[in-house]
Amino acid sequence: MRKSCLTVCALALLFACNKATDVKTENAFFNEIGSIDIGDVGAAEISAFDPLTKKLFVVNNGTGGNRIDVIQLGNLANPVLMGSISVTKYGGFVNSVAVSNGKLAAAIEATDKVNPGKVVVFNTATEAEIASVTVGSLPDMVIFTPDGKFILSANEGEPNDAYTIDPVGTVSIISVTENYAVATLDFSSLASQEAALKTKGFRIFGKNASFIKDIEPEYIAISANSNTAWVTLQENNGIAQIDIKTKTITNIYPLGFKDYSNVQNSIDPSDQDGGITFGSWPVKGIYMPDGIAVMPNNGIPFLYTANEGDAREYTGYSEIRRINSSVVLLDPVKFPNAALLKTNAQLGRLNITTSLGNTDADAELEELYSLGARSFSIWNGNTGELVFDSKNEIDKKAFEVGKYPDGRSDDKGCEPEGITIGRVGNKDILFVGLERANAVMVYDITNPLKPTFIQWLNCGEGPEGVLFVSADKSPSGKSLLIVSSETDGVIKIFGTL
Repeated sequence: MRKSCLTVCALALLFACNKATDVKTENAFFNEIGSIDIGDVGAAEISAFDPLTKKLFVVNNGTGGNRIDVIQLGNLANPVLMGSISVTKYGGFVNSVAVSNGKLAAAIEATDKVNPGKVVVFNTATEAEIASVTVGSLPDMVIFTPDGKFILSANEGEPNDAYTIDPVGTVSIISVTENYAVATLDFSSLASQEAALKTKGFRIFGKNASFIKDIEPEYIAISANSNTAWVTLQENNGIAQIDIKTKTITNIYPLGFKDYSNVQNSIDPSDQDGGITFGSWPVKGIYMPDGIAVMPNNGIPFLYTANEGDAREYTGYSEIRRINSSVVLLDPVKFPNAALLKTNAQLGRLNITTSLGNTDADAELEELYSLGARSFSIWNGNTGELVFDSKNEIDKKAFEVGKYPDGRSDDKGCEPEGITIGRVGNKDILFVGLERANAVMVYDITNPLKPTFIQWLNCGEGPEGVLFVSADKSPSGKSLLIVSSETDGVIKIFGTL
C-alpha cells in the first residue's frame, strides 16, 4: 500500500514538473486553428474572453447591430455563435468590452454621442445585467484593473459633426467593490501646463479649441499592481498617466514627432507614383497612438503604442489637406523645390495636417506634418521618454510579404492600430494589428530595448481587436491570439504549436 502511494505521488510530481516545463518552453510561433464569420462591416470590433464560461464576447455594430455577440470557444476549431446581448436600451453603439472574474463590462455611447454614455456590467454566465453606470461622453474603451476591483473607461468626447458641441474628454474610474461608484476625471487640473506641453508636441487645436474640451482619451493600459493607468490621447499626440487609487491624473507626456527625412524612417508617400518606393522626405510624422499596452522590465513600466494616427475630419472643421491642394502653400526658402514636391509622384498626394507647420504666421508652411508614425513605439512609463521605435519596419515587412497597401501610402500606410502583450513560454511577446494590411505582426520583446520580429499572421479585413489569452486561461491549455476584424466580420483564432 505504501509503495503504491509513493508510486502515485511520484507520478503526480513528474506530471506536474513536465506540465510546468511544457508551459515554460511553449513555442512562441502561432498558427491559425479556428475562425468564424459573424457579419459584415462593423460586425467584429473588440472582443473579450471569459475563461470561466469559455465565451468570447464580441462587439457587433454591423447590420442589426448595437449588440454583443456571444461565441462559445469550448472547441477552438469550431467556434459557435450562441446568441447576443442587445445594448439598444442603453443608448447607441457599443464600442468596447472587457472581462474579469465572471463580469463583462461594455462601453456604450449615447444615442447622441455628445451626451454622457454608459458602462454596463453583465454576468458572463447568465448574461444578466449587474450594473449600469453613467460615464463621460463617447466611452470608447473599457478595461478592468488586473485585480478586478476597478473598471476604467476612456471617454473620448468627440464633437458633433457641425463642431458646434465639443464635450469634455474624460476618464471614468468605477469601483466594483463599492457598488460601482464612479468618479469621472477631466483634465482641468493640468490646464496650466498647456503652453509647456504644446512646445513638446502636444496638440490643442480645432474649432474654438480649449484644453479641457480638446483632449480626447482613446485607449488604456494598466500596471500589473492595478495602481497606475496610462491613457493614449490620440488626436492630441500624448499619453496621460493616472493614479487609480487617488483618482488623479498625474502627468501628460507629449510624444513629439518622427523625422521622415531620416533614411531609417523612409516612407512611400504616394499612391500614384507607379509603384512602391520608400524614400526620405522633408516630412514629420505625428505619433498619435491608438492602442497601448504595458509590460514592466527591471522595474520600469514600458509602454507599447500602435502609432496609427487619426484626423479630425468633420463638416464643421477638418484639419487635413493633400500637399498638392491649392490651399497648401510651401515656403520657398524651406522648400526650394516646392513645385516638384507637390506633384503626385512625390509628395502631392500625401495627407497632412494644417494645424501645424506654419511657424511664422504667414500664409505658407515651413514644416509638413503627416498623421501617425507608421510604427510601434516603446516609451518609459515613468518619464514619457522614447525608448524604441520600429522606424519603417512595419511597411517594409509588409512589402516583403506582398501585403503592403499601396493605396494607403498617401495616408498612414499599414496603420498599426491594436496592440497587446502576452507571456508565451519564457518570452514576452508583442502583437501589433495592422488595420490596412489585414495582418498582425508578432515580436519578441523579452528585451524591450531590442524587439525582434518573429512572425507575420494574415487575418480578416480591418483587424480592430487583438486579444491575447494566456495558456492558463485557454481552453486548449496553450496561449491564444484572437483577432477580430471589423471590415468583414471575421474572427480568427491562432494558437501556439
